[in-house]
Amino acid sequence: MIGKTIATELFGGQSPIGERIRIKNVPFEVIGVLEEKGQSGMGRDQDDTILVPISTARTRLAGREGSVAEPVQMMFISVRDGASMARVQEEVEAVLMERRNIRPGDQADFDVRNMSEFIQARTATQNTMGMLLATSAAISLVVGGIGIMNIMLVSVTERTREIGLRMAVGARGRDILVQFLVEAITLCLVGGLVGLAVGALCSGLVAHYAEWPVVMDPVYVILALFGSATVGLFFGFYPARRASKLNPIDALRYE
Repeated sequence: MIGKTIATELFGGQSPIGERIRIKNVPFEVIGVLEEKGQSGMGRDQDDTILVPISTARTRLAGREGSVAEPVQMMFISVRDGASMARVQEEVEAVLMERRNIRPGDQADFDVRNMSEFIQARTATQNTMGMLLATSAAISLVVGGIGIMNIMLVSVTERTREIGLRMAVGARGRDILVQFLVEAITLCLVGGLVGLAVGALCSGLVAHYAEWPVVMDPVYVILALFGSATVGLFFGFYPARRASKLNPIDALRYE
């Protein structure tokens, strides 16, 4: 039995069933192709594999029968849906203790691992990393937002006479408010687009040189732009409100 990657590399788009391949100069006939699994959690290609009978592996690939001290180094056990993995683990340990003549309380010479525990540990690690990344992103947004607010405050100060002139010819306070809010949102959206472009470029370079699959989900792109607009709206409100509350007479006399 060969994996999907082996079938593609050796036979392309043709059916490998009935064909012969050589492993250590030993001919084997392909009787089936394993279901495609993709990459494992550790990044290993699970389709780059070949399964042969264990007796054949012992006698033809590993050497003469009995010449290998520990022919079986690892076993995988599949549990039916709805079955308790903890109970199955206990039963497997009990059978191995009995078969290896290990008395209760003695140190076992084998290790039984429950994949659910590994998945839980990996999930906890991913959640911790996610929290760290989210905290870093939040700090970056706050720092960037403060920078946007300072820029808008400087803009309001430098354009005080312009604001007073607009108010003198009929502009209302909310018109000034909307104007500066739109400017702050536009500034943040431009920054968000630049960040997306840089991120897409870096991801493309990593995908090209490291040969890692990279996918940019349009939903997250929209969320990123929405977040940028929200930062502009939140941190641009104070400068915009300050501009809208200026006295037209004082603003026109401002030097």
